[in-house]
Amino acid sequence: MNEWAPIAKEYDPLKAGSIDGTDEEPHDRAIWRAMLARYVPNKGVTGDPHLTLFVARLNLQTTEEKLKEAFSRYGDIRKIRLVRDLVTGFSKGYAFIEYKEERALLKAHRDANRLVIDQHEIFVDFELERTLKGWIPRRLGGGFGGKKESGQLRFGGRDRPFRKPINLPTMRSDFYGEGPGEKRERSWSREGARDWRARDRDPERNRDKRWLERERSWAWGESNRERERDSKEERSRGRERKDRERKDRERDRSRERDPKKQRDDDKHR
Repeated sequence: MNEWAPIAKEYDPLKAGSIDGTDEEPHDRAIWRAMLARYVPNKGVTGDPHLTLFVARLNLQTTEEKLKEAFSRYGDIRKIRLVRDLVTGFSKGYAFIEYKEERALLKAHRDANRLVIDQHEIFVDFELERTLKGWIPRRLGGGFGGKKESGQLRFGGRDRPFRKPINLPTMRSDFYGEGPGEKRERSWSREGARDWRARDRDPERNRDKRWLERERSWAWGESNRERERDSKEERSRGRERKDRERKDRERDRSRERDPKKQRDDDKHR
C-alpha cells in the first residue's frame, strides 16, 4: 500500500479494467483482446515523447491549422500530427502535439483539458504510447478512455484514476487461523444459530405462533368485512338521499312551469 498511486506506472489491461486494480478476471471481451494483443509502438514516429501532448475527442472536421491556433497560445509548437485514416484520409479524432519546451507542455496539459474546439470538448493528456510500458491503445481493447454506456471503462489514467483499495489486516491465531476477536465472533454466531434452530424445533412455541397468526388473520378478515358492510350501507343511504333530492327538484320545476295547475290543485285540496 505504500507504493500505491492513483495513476498507473505500468499498463496492465486487467488492472485498467478494475476500479481499484484488484480484479483477477476480465469483465469484458475488450480486456481479453488487450491481454492477447502484441502491440508495438510505431517506430516511424519521431520527436521527443516527453514533450508530446495527446489530444483526443476532436471534432472530425478539426484541422491542423485549427489545432495550431488553439495550442500555440501555451508555447512554441514543434510539430502537430493529426492521425488520419490511411485509405480515406479523414481524421480519426485525435492528434499529437510536440512542444519545444517542457514549460509549454505542462501549461497546455494543465489548461487545455476540456477546452472547446469546433463545438467539441477535448481531452488532453501526456503521450503514453512511448512512455508507459505495456501500453495498449483503445482500438485493441486497452486505453484509459471509454464511457459507462460502452461498458469498457478503464482506470489508472488522469481522467479516471484508480480508487484506493480497502485493506483490513487482521491478527491470525495458530489454531483457527484467525484473530481472537474473529474466533469469539465465530463461536457466538454458531451458538446463536443453534439456539435459533432449537427454537424452531420447539413444538409448543411453533403451535402458539401459528394460532397467533390465525387469530390475526381472522381479526383482519372480520374487520375487513365490517368495513365493507359499513361502506355498502353508506352507499345505499347516499343513493336514497340523492333520489329524494331529485324528486323534490322535479316537483319544484313542475310548479314553476304551470302555476295555474298548481292553484287548481290547491283548491281541490
